[in-house]
Amino acid sequence: MDQPRAPKMWEALLPVVAMMVFIIVGLLLWELEPHIPIVLASIVAALVATRLGYSWQAIVSGILDSIGRATEALIIVMIVGMLIGSWVLSGTMPAMVYHGLSLLTPGMFLPIGAILCGIVGLATGSSWTASGTVGVALMGIAVGLGINPAIAAGMVISGAYMGDKWSPLSDSTNVAAATAETPLYEHVRAMMTTTLPSFLIALVLYTIVGLRIGTSGYDAGAVQEIQSTISAHFNVSPWVILPIIAIIIGAIKQIPAIPSLLFATFLGGIVAIVAQGAGVGDFLTSMHYGFSIETGHAVTDQLLNRGGLDSMLWTISLIMFALAFGGILEKCGFIEVLLGDVVSRVKSVGSLVTLTIVTGILSNVVLTDQYLAIIVPGRMYAGTYDKFGLKRSFLSRTLEDGGTLWSPMIPWNGCGAYQAATLGVHNFAFAPYAFMNLINPVYAIIISYLGIGVRYRDDHDKTAVVVDDAVV
Repeated sequence: MDQPRAPKMWEALLPVVAMMVFIIVGLLLWELEPHIPIVLASIVAALVATRLGYSWQAIVSGILDSIGRATEALIIVMIVGMLIGSWVLSGTMPAMVYHGLSLLTPGMFLPIGAILCGIVGLATGSSWTASGTVGVALMGIAVGLGINPAIAAGMVISGAYMGDKWSPLSDSTNVAAATAETPLYEHVRAMMTTTLPSFLIALVLYTIVGLRIGTSGYDAGAVQEIQSTISAHFNVSPWVILPIIAIIIGAIKQIPAIPSLLFATFLGGIVAIVAQGAGVGDFLTSMHYGFSIETGHAVTDQLLNRGGLDSMLWTISLIMFALAFGGILEKCGFIEVLLGDVVSRVKSVGSLVTLTIVTGILSNVVLTDQYLAIIVPGRMYAGTYDKFGLKRSFLSRTLEDGGTLWSPMIPWNGCGAYQAATLGVHNFAFAPYAFMNLINPVYAIIISYLGIGVRYRDDHDKTAVVVDDAVV
């Protein structure tokens, strides 16, 4: 049998262009989710691979190898859904919001609001939940304070995505770790180098802006309504946050993610039974289908009614289809043809980080999906990071610095469309005030050129350089 040949440039471009067209047309014309367009693009990629001489067995091998590398992350995503349902039932998440809102003061609305959104994003692993619950409440309070809604929305986005990006419960965090093939908690620790300084700079800027805003007209009614609704339905004693402490201890002790998350899930069930009077059946149901309640307060209901294994199936199916597409491109040599010339010009860690972040941002614009903005550059540049002797956690960190943080800034991106509709502010209006999302990619690029925070493998000579794909 003849050996498969390398694709020509137009053949390598065809599946990528097909994905762009299918996603954009599907979104604009039929308001499709990205799943089916990715399936169609995968079919195109498989047909082109067949034209190149690849057998069906080879194509399937590429798909299964790609998905196989993410199996642990997919399991973690499912467990996270179970955990969230458990934590709402136990009162853990409601208590976090309840006590967090008590910290809010008029003079420090913007920095404290960003911290509150970050707390909810970190606790839930979801920027969407943070912006759709506390974020919505903060937008209402901002109106009473006379704060520009665009500034308030930018603050909400900054906090929500900081928490999401840093949370081991976040699906995007798990996707980045899986794509780079690095342990979850190692990835989380690696992000401290760029995430924490960027958020602190953003807080300073929000403080400066906030000090110029007067406190007259402040109305704490929205906060009090959420707190009173939560306290009427949950025991919010501080000890109900034990499951969160368990997660923190697990991260410090470097306990593997799956047993750590499962323990925190079942600890949430115990807290729910003891503190909230829930039954065993309630706990098991919340793990599968999520928590459900009607409190009569819309914002609080939006916060509480979430979680469960079922809620993660949308994300899991999208990840699998995207990995299948990437697996075909990787197995059949498309990536080498598309990026061979670009990658060959990369001679420093700084330029590699810049290329990775720019590719992630462009993927958000063109492919319109946050997960693809993580997966595509991750698959493209993993080999180059290895040639430079860099840790895979350095790759996973960089994927998040561009792919995750810029997803809400694009109006036609799934994240961007959700955030604009939820907060009632157009993406281009709040983007200049989403300080965390703007600062982080730039900060990551600058310190990489300066050699700060670069994570090399222990066996690598840090004085080596890459010349024509060879380390010397």
